[in-house]
Amino acid sequence: MKSKLLIISLILAWNAHAQQVQWASKLIKFSSDLGGKQNGIKRILGKPDAFPQAGPSANAWMPKKALDGSETVEVGFEKPQTVRQVAVFENMNAGCVTRIAVDDGSGKYKTVWTRNINWKTDVYAATFQADRRYYYNRKRRRIQTAPDVDVNPGVENAILEQPVNNVVAVRIEFNFALVPGQKQVDAIGISDAGVPIVATINTTPAFENLHPAESLNLGTLLPANPLVTDEGNKMYFTEFTNAKEVIYSCVKENGKWSEPTMEMNALNDDDQLNYLYAARGDWALKGGKSYNRGTGETGYMFYHRNGEAFEPSGVLKVAAYNNYDDTSEASITADAKTIVMGIETDMTQGGADLYFSNRKEDGSYGFLQNMGKVINSAGEESMPRLLSDNKTMLFSSNGFSGYGDYDIYVSYRLDDSWKNWSEPVNLGSKINSGSFDGSPWYDEKNEELFFIRTVDGKTFIYHVRLPKSQLMKV
Repeated sequence: MKSKLLIISLILAWNAHAQQVQWASKLIKFSSDLGGKQNGIKRILGKPDAFPQAGPSANAWMPKKALDGSETVEVGFEKPQTVRQVAVFENMNAGCVTRIAVDDGSGKYKTVWTRNINWKTDVYAATFQADRRYYYNRKRRRIQTAPDVDVNPGVENAILEQPVNNVVAVRIEFNFALVPGQKQVDAIGISDAGVPIVATINTTPAFENLHPAESLNLGTLLPANPLVTDEGNKMYFTEFTNAKEVIYSCVKENGKWSEPTMEMNALNDDDQLNYLYAARGDWALKGGKSYNRGTGETGYMFYHRNGEAFEPSGVLKVAAYNNYDDTSEASITADAKTIVMGIETDMTQGGADLYFSNRKEDGSYGFLQNMGKVINSAGEESMPRLLSDNKTMLFSSNGFSGYGDYDIYVSYRLDDSWKNWSEPVNLGSKINSGSFDGSPWYDEKNEELFFIRTVDGKTFIYHVRLPKSQLMKV
């Protein structure tokens, strides 16, 4: 599947120079809407973010009469342009577009395409269920079998017999009775050329030129949440083969990692506090514990170093802390002044979002603030990892165009507000796969990325050489 998606991305890169493409930028009229932040009608706007991976997505419109009804959507575009092609990205059970009409600025719609009896939408669902046979359950970081879903995604590339000038809006009519199963629509695009519009993944040639990531041999252990110390010579991870999740570590000797051993100190002193999110010279931060609502507790504990061991030093508290889930994922700056968390609240864009909070004089943290719509989608954003410059952040998400399930992305802080971030960049097909890829950790000393990948229902730590110059804007 990776090779197919890479070919699609290269085709689009060539197409960008050969045709003018616009994506729907405003809603004019629609027949139904489920409402809410996920799968609402506004999710049809903008470029595709459920393609090319396709399949069910919170970032796609799901109509009310998705099983057997007729629906209509009218969308506008930022600039008038000549249209030779209209593309409708149906990420679930494609083949339901029946009529397309365009407005050339006159305020009236002219039918330019209708489905004839022999027309068939090109769908490509062959690899979906095999690639996403399992998913990573955010609540307790467990692997679960994914439910079966009829997918059959496809793109309706309607090529017009004659181009239409000065098009400002498009009306799409659907008959969802044509294809069985649930329906979702990701995006609507127009082009002045007949070359089919395809979706792209926002990545870079530098990431695509990396060597493929390789797995570490940890025997029968099932790892989660890898962390490498600043010196680059020790790696911690959580193992959840047994009912009690425990922290293991490996030591790098002569360029190779030792056999993992269970930590026999305060790092394993609690049945739930068993995920390590920071391990600095004299302090550490652990999480994974269910928090007590209404107390400001977050399920995290600070530790200080006493010789070779760590000892608890205080609970991490955030003002009015609230999370729909029992646990969360976090990253913290080296000076502990700012913490970033992946949680879901009433203020999220959809599922879990990335938030930040600054430390107050009393050692607790202020109200969590959403990090904005650019970095947060209607899907899930979690597992943040801040790098030492406090401007580069890795995280995992299923809310942007990618290669499969959760992918790893990088984004850059653009000012001092912590609310202004660059568009997330996918780390490419040498790192991301058709399965879950997440929990990234970057070893800056050795310029190496570590992360978790699921393969056939099991977790593995993967690693890849990634030059700092390609990842950080130094």
